[in-house]
Amino acid sequence: MKRLVFAVIIVLCCSPYLSKANIDWRNITEDPSYIHRTMKEVTDVMVHDIYSPPVASRIYAYISIAGYEAATASNKNYNSFAGQLHGLNTLPKPDASKQYSEGLSATHAILLVAEALIISEDTIKNFHNKLLQEYKNSGIPQAVYDSSLSYGKQIAAAILAWAAKDNYKETRAMGKFAVLDDSITWKPTPPAYIQAIEPYWGRMRTFVLDSVKKFKPEPAIPFSTDTTSEFYKQAKAVYDKGNNLTDEQKWIANFWDCNPYKLNVDGHVMFATKKISPGGHWINITALACKQTHADVAKTTEAYACVAVTIADAIISCWDEKYRSIVIRPETYINNYIDQSWMPLLQTPPFPEYTSGHSVISSSAAVVLTKIFGDNFSYTDSTEVEFNVQPRSFKSFIQASEEAAASRFYGGIHYNAAIVNGLTEGRKIANYVLANIKIEN
Repeated sequence: MKRLVFAVIIVLCCSPYLSKANIDWRNITEDPSYIHRTMKEVTDVMVHDIYSPPVASRIYAYISIAGYEAATASNKNYNSFAGQLHGLNTLPKPDASKQYSEGLSATHAILLVAEALIISEDTIKNFHNKLLQEYKNSGIPQAVYDSSLSYGKQIAAAILAWAAKDNYKETRAMGKFAVLDDSITWKPTPPAYIQAIEPYWGRMRTFVLDSVKKFKPEPAIPFSTDTTSEFYKQAKAVYDKGNNLTDEQKWIANFWDCNPYKLNVDGHVMFATKKISPGGHWINITALACKQTHADVAKTTEAYACVAVTIADAIISCWDEKYRSIVIRPETYINNYIDQSWMPLLQTPPFPEYTSGHSVISSSAAVVLTKIFGDNFSYTDSTEVEFNVQPRSFKSFIQASEEAAASRFYGGIHYNAAIVNGLTEGRKIANYVLANIKIEN
């Protein structure tokens, strides 16, 4: 009897139908947590490297598109971005005779693109190697592992070749922004007096918008120091609010600060605080929504790609307006014409005021997320906990976007007109993107 039991145990342990390689490997490799970990790693590295909001948006767009294409190429329920995004005409197709892990192909493609676009590529490579070892340990068949890596590499190469033609390199050679010698346009602000960030971003190739001026916002309010003028009233409102902030308004302002590089001054000591970009914050919210709805790899990569592409176009549009109107920041105006000693709660970002980038980015992302996950989507956002700001809860993405926009008024870095018109600009862009791309069948 003992020999019979022992024989049964041997058969069960050695049966190919019960081995990890034949039962568990796909459950492991198609776990979307690999995608989420990958996106978080890229975010963390970009925070470390201090990428500006425009440059961060470009990286998020290309890595997310790579992940989506690699994950859904064989999925009849999803359509490729090829032929839908400007300049992206064709992409490699998987070999129908081979088996693939969509999750492995996607993470591999994302990380290969990230390695090419991010300064700290060694950090990304180390994470990449660690992740590949985890995939190997899943019991995935070698042939599937090899074909998945090969296809991910093909997609990454195609995406990088496409990215190389988006005018990014050309904008690197266009020189610094020439600050005008006047008293009415944007000037660098304390404490670092950083030069204007990405003054030529409006010349970048858009992803979906057929023109960077497709949704050009209402003209900025004309500058005036007349105390009865609309411009003065807008500045005075910022000043008054800054002097009468509630504790919750301070919390809201700090929660949505998302300043990639804040210079802190303590006497003679100066040190930098690095934070997530506003686009990165909404990428984190995308991850949260995917996890909360148990989205699979295809749905997860779709969400990241749609949000990232929309934010990228929104920032190109916003930056185009910023360097056309060159509106003076509240801090400069208030110090010159209302109160020389006044300081905003938040550190003023180094670029012109109009329109509000947070408003454009947040409203565009919120519209896309609402389309994907539905309205009245309640969630608690803990993105800022690692930056020592407590979580906030929302009943919808739209509510969150409106709070993000208002936070810039509380923070003392935007006039209300830039916020209101920025929200409108972002929503129009997102609705246009959604109307002009076809993802799910």
